[in-house]
Amino acid sequence: MHQPLALHEIEAARARIAGAAIRTPLVRLNLDEAPAEIHLKLESLQPIGSFKIRGAANAFAMADPADLRRGVWTASAGNMAQGVAWCARRLGVPCSVVVPETAPEAKLGAIRRLGARPIAVPVADWFDVFATRRFPGLDGLFVHPFSDPNVMAGNGTIGLEILEDQPEVDAVLVPYGGGGLIAGVASAVKALKPQARVYACEVDTAAPLGPSLAAGRPVEVAFVPTFVDGIGAPRVFPEMFDLVGTLVDGALASSVDEIAAAAKLLVERNRVVAEGAGAASVAAALAGKGGQGKVVCVVSGGNIDPAKLASILRGEAP
Repeated sequence: MHQPLALHEIEAARARIAGAAIRTPLVRLNLDEAPAEIHLKLESLQPIGSFKIRGAANAFAMADPADLRRGVWTASAGNMAQGVAWCARRLGVPCSVVVPETAPEAKLGAIRRLGARPIAVPVADWFDVFATRRFPGLDGLFVHPFSDPNVMAGNGTIGLEILEDQPEVDAVLVPYGGGGLIAGVASAVKALKPQARVYACEVDTAAPLGPSLAAGRPVEVAFVPTFVDGIGAPRVFPEMFDLVGTLVDGALASSVDEIAAAAKLLVERNRVVAEGAGAASVAAALAGKGGQGKVVCVVSGGNIDPAKLASILRGEAP
């Protein structure tokens, strides 16, 4: 899939997911000295604490009911796991999740609370599942966390809401993990307001998209796990690179310290709890990387371990 999602697909997804995902608020960041007029799209307020419920709900709505009855599974650091588990519980079907050994306890606890079974594997094996879409012993319906048109269409509903609430937006900053979030959001934004810029936001300890865009092809980079666990990878998946490369205006990398400082600021100024990935877009905007004017930051999730949040509020990067 190298073409942006069609606007009608995203609009249809909005109707399908209305009973699962909520329309999240768009609020101004309470910081007069910011380099731009920064607004926050608070996906951290979704029922599972992240945007992933949108794509999961649309994928479930589009699936064959017979396939769903066999059970579902996904591979996820935690947030897509919760989205799939939430939808599976609502339908009463079993759910398993392949997670990396580095997955935070806050997300693992939420997966279990939603009735799903996490299966922890080494990070390299976990990455392989995204490409192979297979895992020994799991044969139910696989819901890919990002490389799935139905998942991306569900994510794209965020773009519709941003433009309805802030029609004059100049730039939209989106955390970049697998690429499914920005592919959906950018498809909607570029269809409705082509002149608006869309930037992917990465953490510099695991930022493959920027170098890949510069090289014109997917490249591998060093990968260092940090508290910013919802984004970051050693490489960009080729099919996502081909799609995202046609949609984004660039990639913006922030340091772990910058992202921790942004998360601290969100709590202090707006009483918003963001996980590392969710604060990455705000960190880039605070550094002026999104430009001036009206800048919308997608705060993709708020699922962070309390101990890590406590460290951040003490001014430390966990």
